[in-house]
Amino acid sequence: MKFFVECERVYAASESGDVIAEVTFPAIDSIADINHTFVDESLRGQGIAARLMEMAYAEIRRQGKQAVFSCSYAKKWAEKNVNASEEN
Repeated sequence: MKFFVECERVYAASESGDVIAEVTFPAIDSIADINHTFVDESLRGQGIAARLMEMAYAEIRRQGKQAVFSCSYAKKWAEKNVNASEEN
């Protein structure tokens, strides 16, 4: 599966161009809010959401921004994968 990284989104699309998985992280100033995670039902249970989160978090850090996690999945992912000192 090929993932695409944009300024405030990481996603995968089907061959027909439909979004089948995505994480969005709109930014205000130096803070990006990971506010939405979606994986099509047919793809769930394959670790795709976690991969999207890894890529989104890396992109936010690459941009020199701080991540906040308002999406319920993102919060759970961050608890397991983000050291609190990284975000302070």
